[in-house]
Amino acid sequence: MRIVFVLFLGFTGFMHTLAASETQTETVILVTIDGVRWQEVFTGVDQAFFDQDAYIAYKKHHADFKEQYGAETPNARRTALMPFLWDVVAKEGQLYGNRNKGSVGTLTNPYHFSYPGYSEILTGITDDRINSNDKVLNPNKTVLEWLNEKPENTGKIEAFASWDVFPYIINSERSHVPVNAGFEPYKLPGNKKVAFLNEMLAAVPSPWDTVRFDAFTMGYARAALVSKKMRFIYISLGETDDFAHDGHYDQYVNALHRSDAMLADLWAWLQKDPRYKDHTTLLVTTDHGRGSDSFETWKHHGRFPYVKEDGTKAVSDFAGDDQIWMAVIGPDTPAMGEVTGGPPVALNEVAATAAKFLGYSYESDNPVMKAGKPIESMMNK
Repeated sequence: MRIVFVLFLGFTGFMHTLAASETQTETVILVTIDGVRWQEVFTGVDQAFFDQDAYIAYKKHHADFKEQYGAETPNARRTALMPFLWDVVAKEGQLYGNRNKGSVGTLTNPYHFSYPGYSEILTGITDDRINSNDKVLNPNKTVLEWLNEKPENTGKIEAFASWDVFPYIINSERSHVPVNAGFEPYKLPGNKKVAFLNEMLAAVPSPWDTVRFDAFTMGYARAALVSKKMRFIYISLGETDDFAHDGHYDQYVNALHRSDAMLADLWAWLQKDPRYKDHTTLLVTTDHGRGSDSFETWKHHGRFPYVKEDGTKAVSDFAGDDQIWMAVIGPDTPAMGEVTGGPPVALNEVAATAAKFLGYSYESDNPVMKAGKPIESMMNK
């Protein structure tokens, strides 16, 4: 994938080839896990929720839940919750967002919910027109569309999402980026695994109207990676946020644990496949945080105007829902582990960072706003 015919691409293509040769990364896999707090990532399951029966959806499994995740120290609890993140990424990659150690992860959009968060991640900008979760086509170009326009990436950019709004966020009508999302079966003729997943997708009921189970999303993405060498693939997992909104802390935790297991399985396979081994960067983050004051606020996030009982206008505010985290591992990333201190990282920097791993300098097509800059500390100098 590194061979480019300069004769046909001209000077621009030549300059890209020079930039690309500075990195070992040939494929970027961007994964988001919806609405996961940095507190669980860096300190494990919240002990304040352990002994509150009302917080646990399936009380008959409460003892097992506590035994699995309830170690005495934060470090032991976080490893029990996300062993891949702490046994592999923390040793070979980098983790940002532990505010207890001075590492700050944040977002730049003022809304603190999903569509604005995902648009910020994928476009690198905050656009006030993106102010709801409605199925409205994104007027801004995402990094997927930007990469897809380059001839060397044709047919090598795809997105897979559990939430059915992503065809609008990525604007698949305009961008021509393949987006498989929600309850849409994936089309990969002749692939028996995909055929089975499609059958199960139709047969297995979901608790939610707009979100499928993440196993389907990851299964389809894995099939795409197997079928051909990809340049950029985006995977959006959604169970965590929906279980949280439902008030099921145990299921939120279990979903996060499953997400970590899927990442572990994906990374292990990538290191065995000659197309991806030592040439793939995995970048993981979330679209927003959650309230952190109490269990009641933990269920929620977002800034919405509303009218109070006394008739006055107010804006909902869930302290902590603007706090995010990031993880990265790959051949161009120094093994710094858990980052302490340093400059803040923000969601609007993800698009440019992903592009730079592939040797590009990403620029937003928005005439007013510039995309966030790459996170230089994630890359070898």
